[in-house]
Amino acid sequence: QVQLVESGGGLVQPGGSLRLSCAASGSIFRFYAMIWYRQAPGKQRELVATITSGGSTSYADSVKGRFTISRDSAKNTVYLQMNSLKPEDTATYYCNGRTSGQNYWGQGTQVTVSS
Repeated sequence: QVQLVESGGGLVQPGGSLRLSCAASGSIFRFYAMIWYRQAPGKQRELVATITSGGSTSYADSVKGRFTISRDSAKNTVYLQMNSLKPEDTATYYCNGRTSGQNYWGQGTQVTVSS
């Protein structure tokens, strides 16, 4: 049973930083891509950042230059470093892992950016 567990969310002031973690039960290389999504109240789920099994990364325009996705294969963990946070980054952040036949989701972690 594949599990993805997010952590690291919380309340932060505008301009602050947080690092989210997504720990997988087993090797992250089983996924051809691992993706961070976010969903704010009343809005559609939005793709934030992607890292492929080959290490390629991509970002939504709204977070480019502020967020960084990375991984630690020894810990089976993917990270999302979020800097220069804005109130509009407030959302529940979800980790997604994709294999050729399955799509796995974590339970989400809440990020609130507010003064």
